[in-house]
Amino acid sequence: MSELGGRTVLVTGAGRGIGRAEALYLAAAGANVVVNDPGVDIDGTGGDESVAAAVVAEIRARGGRAVADTGSVCDWADAEAMIARAVSEFGDLHAVVNNAAIEANRPVDRFTEKEFDEVVAVKLKGTFAVSRHAAAYWRDRFAAGDRLDRSLVNTASGSGLLNPLPTQTNYAAANAGVAAMTTVHALELRRLGVRVNCVSPSMVRTRLTESVPTMAETSAPDTFDPKNPMVIAPVVGYLVAGDCPLTGQILSVRGGSVAVNHGWSRGEQVDRDSLWTIPELAAALTALPLEDPFERLADALGGALGTAGRAQLEALVAAQLDGAIPAG
Repeated sequence: MSELGGRTVLVTGAGRGIGRAEALYLAAAGANVVVNDPGVDIDGTGGDESVAAAVVAEIRARGGRAVADTGSVCDWADAEAMIARAVSEFGDLHAVVNNAAIEANRPVDRFTEKEFDEVVAVKLKGTFAVSRHAAAYWRDRFAAGDRLDRSLVNTASGSGLLNPLPTQTNYAAANAGVAAMTTVHALELRRLGVRVNCVSPSMVRTRLTESVPTMAETSAPDTFDPKNPMVIAPVVGYLVAGDCPLTGQILSVRGGSVAVNHGWSRGEQVDRDSLWTIPELAAALTALPLEDPFERLADALGGALGTAGRAQLEALVAAQLDGAIPAG
């Protein structure tokens, strides 16, 4: 991988957590960084311009180049303005890291329309809005004869792809949508020399995961901390580098592990040459190896389920849905 010197990268949601780690890492590698973050609370309310400004100050104190942007990714005009800011400040835009997200967790029967809409707006529409305006800029540069490597890096989540969590209907659905959008845009934008990939962090310590059991635990000083947001940054650094060949990939990142995802892969099937009856389907489908969603959740949390373990996990989920513990 070449150094990132001379490349300009816009990182959304870069004021805290994973986005902040990515911005710091990219700047340290030589990139010019646009630090976008309106400084909102976890649920999207409020706003604080000092959040993005603090990251910019940190980058500049280390000798890097950065500028703050406090626009909302789900506002069409703000998304367009982010692209213009990168170009006006640094002369070009080479990559976008779509990282912004908010959360509002509830059981499906208790969600409000507003809670559903706002989470999907930031994660799904926000990813699209920023990508759309970046793509339009790159299309014009390509038409003018510019053949530089360009890169979009989207951010999904283990909650949505591998282990959708109870109370996260909106968040999981939006992240799964981002992964699907990644593959579509990879196909569309190849003609413009734009690569599109997606990282899917799991078990990373951020504001959004602080209530998850064991997440607050840290590693001993001077040892590798697999939950540190910085574990995502090198993967993103590779994906935005000018000599990276990858496109259309969704990479799950957990600690020091990076896995290639294959989406909804086709599994076992049953066949016949005439119309099925309900009893026939009942016999045929139940004989297939079917995945238990509780087993998938247990595996994501680090262990397989026995009878006792399943009962404990079901009790934990039930307590969460009843409001006995905070959602994670």
